[in-house]
Amino acid sequence: MEFIQNEIKELKKLLLEGNLCNKEILSVEDAVVYLQISKSYLYKLTSKRQIPFYTPGGKKIYFKRTEIDQWIYDSKIESISEAQDDVERYLSRTK
Repeated sequence: MEFIQNEIKELKKLLLEGNLCNKEILSVEDAVVYLQISKSYLYKLTSKRQIPFYTPGGKKIYFKRTEIDQWIYDSKIESISEAQDDVERYLSRTK
């Protein structure tokens, strides 16, 4: 019985995550699931204005899914080989 309950929970989680990809506007709860972070960390990001968000009426916080995706893409850390390639391109231009 416990196995079936765990399977149902997992299916419910997968359905919720799949549904989030179709939503354009996310609530705090949606964003926590989408980003796979804690609610307190999400609030920390908003209080430091490190993630784009909206507060219509000044109370509830909402997020635009495409802006969250862009925020993730903008946070890319270059690999060592990418950084070396950048250095080589820069040095070849200065010669």
